[in-house]
Amino acid sequence: STWLGNKAIYRTRMAIADDGELIILAPGLKQFGEDMVIDALIRKYGYVGSKRVLELVDKEEDLKNNLSAAAHLIHGSSEGRFKITYAPGHLSKEEIEQVNFSYLPLEEAMERYNPAHLKDGLNTLENGEELFFISNPALGLWALKEKF
Repeated sequence: STWLGNKAIYRTRMAIADDGELIILAPGLKQFGEDMVIDALIRKYGYVGSKRVLELVDKEEDLKNNLSAAAHLIHGSSEGRFKITYAPGHLSKEEIEQVNFSYLPLEEAMERYNPAHLKDGLNTLENGEELFFISNPALGLWALKEKF
């Protein structure tokens, strides 16, 4: 679920450049929430940023009554600072885009960003593309040294 997969967002946000892109390889992604109620709320409201989620909490009873879902929607947003792209195993392009993420087909993502061929840290692909690969973003809180 993105309930777990979005750790990649809030654990790396301080290391991602403005206008950068976070690509999340998620072959096991089947749903958004950890249960059907939270899944429905995520599908209904999407990842729309802190300001909008707080407005929705004031107006919408279902979100007001499930503040853990509201917090998740905030943590799962880039606040418009960088692009979030999911490469899911079991969710459609329409489902991913409906919650305000970008979509990349898993097969294409695995071919281009095969974890078996990447090392943790900076990598340069054959086409010259540079990327910073984190095999398990949940293991730390990632940031640029210059930010501190």
